[in-house]
Amino acid sequence: MKVGIISDSHDNLATLKKFSVFCAREKIKTVIHCGDVAEQETLKTLVKNLDAEILLSLGNADYDHQLMGAANQTNGAKVFRGFGIAEIGGLKIGFCHYRETGLKLGDGGRFDFIFYGHTHKPWMEEVNGCLFANPGNLAGLLYKATFAVLETDTRKLSLKIVDRI
Repeated sequence: MKVGIISDSHDNLATLKKFSVFCAREKIKTVIHCGDVAEQETLKTLVKNLDAEILLSLGNADYDHQLMGAANQTNGAKVFRGFGIAEIGGLKIGFCHYRETGLKLGDGGRFDFIFYGHTHKPWMEEVNGCLFANPGNLAGLLYKATFAVLETDTRKLSLKIVDRI
């Protein structure tokens, strides 16, 4: 099973569309968003264009009351304040916006992966037996627009550059 991991989309509908097309082609049925969607219309667009379960941890650019309302209206996204937890393909996954939150809540051995965003820079490191990864930013701010794909069967994580998909 493949899982799409995105962060910091910041209302960039053009890259969200490219990501959605990639997800359809690759049959991705679960998407984790590590925050900074920004506006509720963007979340509605994401839900409309993806045939996938969307798990969203709110970021500093998200107005939680608006995004919670949008998620409730669409029935297509599950929104978490601060830190989300999911079991996908037999893997225990944590996700949040800030690396520090992941470090605080993701003590060794409890999770297979913790995904986070905020810095816009793709990054991966092992911390106490857990793989911490930042998929970069889907908006293309400061760095190229990127996202990650996790293959749960092999535990392989790959970075995708939107301009190359």
